[in-house]
Amino acid sequence: MEPRAHDFLKQLLMAPSPSGYERPIQDVVRAYVADFADEVETDVHGNVIVSKNREAAPRLMFAGHCDQIGLLVSQIDDAGFIYTQTIGGWDPIQLVGQRMTIWTDSGGIPGVIARKPIHLLKEEERKAPVKHEELWIDIGASDKQDAASVIRIGDPVTLELGYQEMRNNLANSPGMDNRTGLWVVIEALRRASSGSLKCALFAVSTVQEEIGLRGATTSTFGVDPHVAIAVDVTHATDCPTIDKRQQGEIALGNGPVIYRGPNMNQALTEKLIGICETEPLPYQLAAIGRATPNDANTIQISRAGIGERTQPLHAQRSRDDFAGRHRPSRQSARSLCSQSQ
Repeated sequence: MEPRAHDFLKQLLMAPSPSGYERPIQDVVRAYVADFADEVETDVHGNVIVSKNREAAPRLMFAGHCDQIGLLVSQIDDAGFIYTQTIGGWDPIQLVGQRMTIWTDSGGIPGVIARKPIHLLKEEERKAPVKHEELWIDIGASDKQDAASVIRIGDPVTLELGYQEMRNNLANSPGMDNRTGLWVVIEALRRASSGSLKCALFAVSTVQEEIGLRGATTSTFGVDPHVAIAVDVTHATDCPTIDKRQQGEIALGNGPVIYRGPNMNQALTEKLIGICETEPLPYQLAAIGRATPNDANTIQISRAGIGERTQPLHAQRSRDDFAGRHRPSRQSARSLCSQSQ
């Protein structure tokens, strides 16, 4: 991976972006694309729309959502402990004991999520699933007044952000869903911009995917593409407990995943498979028999319908093959060369 592109990925991963609070990560996107984009637009909803050759036809849109799941401060009790609502879908057990950051107008406030210690749980409490409303954040405040002097109701919360490289070109970080997909669509536009584009290209950093695919809805209406590709994460199945009979054979390092199913335009899917086989570029196939739970869902049914497909990446939320991250951006960029029809 090019050093500049790798630095961009790390900057994305270190920028907080709970749904509805995406400005910090959108600032990173705008700064990175400034020297190669023809135009950079931020719409009323907060989507950042990066374009090249925008007056040409057909119009091709890449979408990668920039938001992440998080929490939202909802109450400070008399002792200064902080209770939250969820932004997006969480498994509460993943939160217990996690280091968190509450993002305020003045910066990040560190804290840790706690619950009643297991030693003090009654037998029936030990058997019950963890409930989010029974978790609190401790920021070290002495009382409610102390806590309220630095945070407000409605401040967003994320896991403590960070980036850690692992063995065999793997890395882990909170928020890889979907900074990795966002990175791919921006890098695809950057790489394609160095050649001769045969279409208008829009790479969109969409907002609020985690709470209802909202940014893709508004940005697709605005761009009005003829063809669109949504890039997001998916579940790698080369790990324990996953039922490959339903989820398929998806392995880290084996290339991007191209999904087939009713939410994907079959002609476009076959075109991309053909590009992979001609280059050749590694790829994996997966199936989904319903509307996808990502931006592809709403993009396909925008206006009178969009020729669309989804290209989830080979990553779980916290673990990614960063050495192979360039492959889907290279695949997407090369597909532009043949998008004159």
